[in-house]
Amino acid sequence: MPADYQKMVANLLDFYDFSGRTVIDVGAGGGQLVEYGRAAGRVLALDNDREALARLRERLKAAGLEDRFRPLLCDFMQAELAADVVLFEFSLHEMPEPGAAVERALGMARDVVVFDHWPGSEWSYIAAEEAKVEASWAALAGFSVRKTKRHEDTQVFRDYDELHDRVKGQGETSRARIAGFRGRSGIRIPMSYGLALIERAPGAKGKGDRT
Repeated sequence: MPADYQKMVANLLDFYDFSGRTVIDVGAGGGQLVEYGRAAGRVLALDNDREALARLRERLKAAGLEDRFRPLLCDFMQAELAADVVLFEFSLHEMPEPGAAVERALGMARDVVVFDHWPGSEWSYIAAEEAKVEASWAALAGFSVRKTKRHEDTQVFRDYDELHDRVKGQGETSRARIAGFRGRSGIRIPMSYGLALIERAPGAKGKGDRT
C-alpha cells in the first residue's frame, strides 16, 4: 500500500467538520479519500484528468457514495461554483499560481482546506515536487490561516519496479532520484503532509452569499 489513506481520511475529518456541508473538492480524481464524503452533504468533485475521474467513479460505486459526489471534468480556475468549503486534495502544489487559486477558492466558499505534501517531505523530493510544495505553502502567508496540522506517513513499495511505476510520470529528475533504490525490496520512503484551514476575510463576499 503506497500510503495509509484510511489514516489520511481520519486526519482530515478530525481537522475539519464537513457535516452536511457542500464541498468543492479540487483534485478529487482517483478517489483515494472518498470516505470523508460520508460526512458531507454534497461533494462537487473536480479534476481536469478524464482517466482520474473514471477511477473516482469506480471508487464511488464500490463505496456506495455515488449519490453524494458529482464528478466534474473541468479546470478549477475556470469553474463558476459556490459551496461551504473548498478542499484542495493534494492539488494546490500543482497550481501554476497557488495564491491565485486560494483567492479564487475564497470567492467560492467561506472556508478553504488545503491538504497537501509538507515542505521538506522526503517523498516530495523523490517525486521532484519539492519546489512546488514549498511555493504552495509559502503562498498561504498572504491569507488568514486559522490553523495548520502536520502528519507523518510512509510510502511503501514492494520493490524498485513498483516505485518506478509510481514516479515514472514525474519526469527525468524523479527517475534519477530513485536510482539508489534499484535492486532493493521493501522500500519505505517517509512522507510528511499537512492541513491548513483558511478563512475568508471578515466582510468579504463570495458567489454563494446573499446580498
